[in-house]
Amino acid sequence: MFIQTEPTPNPATLKFLPGEEVMGRQGTANFTSNDEHVKSPLARKLFEVDGITGVFLGGDFITITKEDGRDWQTLKPQILGGIMEHYTSGQPVLDQGSDATKATSSASEGDDELVSQIKELLDTRVRPAVAQDGGDIVFHKFEDGVVYLEMHGACSGCPSSTATLKMGIENMLRYYVPEVQAVEPVMAEY
Repeated sequence: MFIQTEPTPNPATLKFLPGEEVMGRQGTANFTSNDEHVKSPLARKLFEVDGITGVFLGGDFITITKEDGRDWQTLKPQILGGIMEHYTSGQPVLDQGSDATKATSSASEGDDELVSQIKELLDTRVRPAVAQDGGDIVFHKFEDGVVYLEMHGACSGCPSSTATLKMGIENMLRYYVPEVQAVEPVMAEY
């Protein structure tokens, strides 16, 4: 197994590409601690590496966030070993009966036309771009002209995330949906 790595805009986060499906079309999964709620053998394995603070599972990538002060040169071989060990074990990425995270912006039946339009723009224009950087950005709600978004993976805690929200996403949404006045981040509900 050959695992590629890519830097992300967040210096505390590195993107790992195992060359195999991780979550596929199931969605994404975001884990910020190794507690009893982690429903992923892969994430549990990666949290065994001392210094790991976050594991984000995308369609074909794994994004790892480390503690400040930890060195990628030291962590990277251990992470690569954990990923290889998981894939050779034959275990699933998620535990049996676990669903992919709520991290989806896709429009649903109960959405009004405005919310559906916002979600469609996020799904087609924003999420593919942030996935390239090892993250995800997910619609949370639209209220009083403000779109609230959750940031996952490399986007969470990224120094450039505020600029991405304000300069990129907010301007784009305001252009296509004049009812949008602002975009604000919210903390993930995991």
